[in-house]
Amino acid sequence: MTEAPPQPSPPAILSGVRGLCPRCGAQSLFSGILAFAPRCRACGLDYGQFNVGDGPAAFLILIVGAIVTVLAITVELSFSPPWWVHVLLWLPLTLVLTMGLLRIGKGVLLALEYKNRAREGRLVEPDR
Repeated sequence: MTEAPPQPSPPAILSGVRGLCPRCGAQSLFSGILAFAPRCRACGLDYGQFNVGDGPAAFLILIVGAIVTVLAITVELSFSPPWWVHVLLWLPLTLVLTMGLLRIGKGVLLALEYKNRAREGRLVEPDR
């Protein structure tokens, strides 16, 4: 497919939150809850060339873990509920925060890779 004419690309945060293509802004970044589409339906950008890896998940472990831990300690010290109340509160909250923020994090990271032309490291051959 030929390259689409240059268009103003959406900001990386907007791409991640709304699932927009970082090149054309079409809402085609995801094919499922967390899975990237193979390519943009509008401009044909191949999402397979980007590698977001485990970066978003590593940050979310720290962020969601801190949020849930602080809330659980606060609830325990304030109300001293039975253990099953903690299970009913914190398991669903952890799942919802992780799934929602992981989608956003993956989208933002892919958009930043596109914007900054980030690629895997390559060895540079010395000048001869």
